[in-house]
Amino acid sequence: MSLFERYLSLWVFLCIVVGIALGQLLPGACQAIGRIEIAKVNLPVGALIWVMIIPMLLKVDFGALHQVRRHLRGIGVTLFVNWLVKPFSMALLGWLFLRHLFAAYLPAAQIDSYVAGLILLAAAPCTAMVFVWSRLTNGDPLFTLSQVALNDTIMVFAFAPIVALLLGISSIVVPWATLVTSVMLYIVIPVAIAQLIRRALLKRGESVFERALVQIGPWSIAALLATLVLLFAFQGQAILQQPLVIALLAVPILIQVLFNSALAYGLNRALGETHAVACPSALIGASNFFELAVAAAISLFGFNSGAALATVVGVLIEVPVMLLVVRLVNRSKPWYEAGARRPT
Repeated sequence: MSLFERYLSLWVFLCIVVGIALGQLLPGACQAIGRIEIAKVNLPVGALIWVMIIPMLLKVDFGALHQVRRHLRGIGVTLFVNWLVKPFSMALLGWLFLRHLFAAYLPAAQIDSYVAGLILLAAAPCTAMVFVWSRLTNGDPLFTLSQVALNDTIMVFAFAPIVALLLGISSIVVPWATLVTSVMLYIVIPVAIAQLIRRALLKRGESVFERALVQIGPWSIAALLATLVLLFAFQGQAILQQPLVIALLAVPILIQVLFNSALAYGLNRALGETHAVACPSALIGASNFFELAVAAAISLFGFNSGAALATVVGVLIEVPVMLLVVRLVNRSKPWYEAGARRPT
């Protein structure tokens, strides 16, 4: 892992401090940045999101989709968890914890927005960081690549309908036009740009492509951190007034990550998949494309929304929790291989 990736939680914490400080010291400047928008899309944040996402999408090879047949059981498990379990389980957890168990400790006017942020977070499967998690578990690289490519393809078509469905069930009204615009801006167009750049680089040779990935990789994290500074500049007052909100929002996210990773890991073991496939399957099933979730939350609900704050909490706990999952699947390899049923 790079320095940025290894200490991402620390950088996020520092962004919280810097963002809150800027919001308190320069409120006029922060509000001016918040007003630079077109069709509910904040232009500075939109530019940062592209810089954040495109370097990660360069790693995705859609030509790897033909390899899915090599690990159909693992692919099936991951798709089941990503698209049929995770978004709906998060909606359930949001309803249970935020609307009921924690409702007395949260600002009532923001509860719907918090739930929406959790749903946006869960509806976007991880695209980039999963390559790091897979490498740390000695996961099958071809499986990881083909699964990410397949997930990205599905996300283009499924993200907006699933989010709209779950927000509708949660009685949260979201304009379809805004949601579809978010998908176009933060999935379709960046994917197209990334694939064009990828092909241009690969024509110059594999070594040129690899060097480019190394050189532009830090841009993605830097753009993420700059976005977080802006988010917390707007959210700072609410955080200072109610710091407990951060901890409460982290609870359903933590439960969701641990539940879905355990579910995917166990299903792969029951179906007889190899440990090298089960590990990235569990990690893909648990982690989130938080860059997309943050961008969509800002576009749909605004900088100052509880939805934006909820997705940022997802960023805050993503790295330490996923490193915990990495440790668990690595340490449980003997148990996994002893009990994995091999299909006849």
